[in-house]
Amino acid sequence: MLISINEQDPLPIYLQIVRQVKEQILVGELCAGDELPSVRDLGDALGISLHTARSAYQVLSDAGLVSIRLGKKAKIAASPASIPSGEMVFRDDAATAMADRFRDVIVDALLLGLDPEAIHALIDRELERLAARRGDAECGNLGSLR
Repeated sequence: MLISINEQDPLPIYLQIVRQVKEQILVGELCAGDELPSVRDLGDALGISLHTARSAYQVLSDAGLVSIRLGKKAKIAASPASIPSGEMVFRDDAATAMADRFRDVIVDALLLGLDPEAIHALIDRELERLAARRGDAECGNLGSLR
């Protein structure tokens, strides 16, 4: 697991960690069962407090991406991407939550002066970047982004 902290990023450090771990799971750099560094090791490696590292792991655990057990190292849990598509039922509440998050991002982008075409171009560029990284996934077939 490779995590880097950007002190200039307005996103809180624990959310920077969450974002990077999620992306590493998506592209197959972290697989179900992989152990994560202890909270203490992560804090020491990144020069952050144990509370910040613990907060990141808790957010990942709450999302069902990381399994945390007292006295054990945190592990990557089986992700929805590893469940055969026929077995996964997409919940309406999850779709609504994602629509709300997309709406927030779109509103922010529009307020920053981006036009709809520029927003589409940014989304397409990020999908292509993730697809390129995902092509080298070692966790098995995680599916296509398109």
